[in-house]
Amino acid sequence: MSDSDFLIIAIVLSAVSFLAGFVDSIAGGGGLLLLPALLLAGLPPQTALGTNKFASSIGTAVALANFVRNKKVIWKIAIIGLGFSLAGGMIGSEAVLLFKNETVGKIITFLLPLAVIGSLIPRKERVTVQEFSSVDFYIKVPLIAFLLGFYDGFFGPGAGSFLIIALYLLIGLDLVYASGTAKVFNLASCASAAVIFFMEGKVLILLGLPLALANIAGNFFGSTLAIKIGSRVVRIFLVFSLVVLFISLLWKYFLSK
Repeated sequence: MSDSDFLIIAIVLSAVSFLAGFVDSIAGGGGLLLLPALLLAGLPPQTALGTNKFASSIGTAVALANFVRNKKVIWKIAIIGLGFSLAGGMIGSEAVLLFKNETVGKIITFLLPLAVIGSLIPRKERVTVQEFSSVDFYIKVPLIAFLLGFYDGFFGPGAGSFLIIALYLLIGLDLVYASGTAKVFNLASCASAAVIFFMEGKVLILLGLPLALANIAGNFFGSTLAIKIGSRVVRIFLVFSLVVLFISLLWKYFLSK
């Protein structure tokens, strides 16, 4: 590949990375845009995964910092769930050997329309620690964090979006707070995976750095928009992410046979 070809590919992928970071910071699901683009550019699957994790983990850190600065993270929920999320991710990555990804993909495809409907259901939204019960903190949060951490380690696509929906539907978090709090779990799983890929030499640094810079910009502008406009913009992008996931899984597991 010539230097000019690499430059063109890097520019195109950086544009995709910006969009992925923008969407991911608001509603999750940015990997659904960047990972296929990396594969189409000709990167081997493991290198594509590692480079994607490298860029998105740095971008997610910026989005989280923006949410934290604007006090849009419920820290008690984040701290209680963090260990369960990490444990779920580790167990899920081991359990993936017991089941076929194809089976899980088909199940998720059928559940996605329900997730879209769930994100549209109006709820009484809560934003202060005093509004939550012990059941919310010590039963629901650990279950959500562990099960979706398990899903992220086992299968992965849309895990950030599902976290936002679960925190909204089951805990009653305002969608902006749900997005901000979910970023703590997202960053933990994404960064730990990025470190492993990096240690295994599966991160293309020369490409990963411009992608990370673009992802940072996308995450910053996306999280700023979510904070400024509120739940309405999160709901719009949440539905968008779930529809993209539904179409990609439908094509992969049902239509491309």
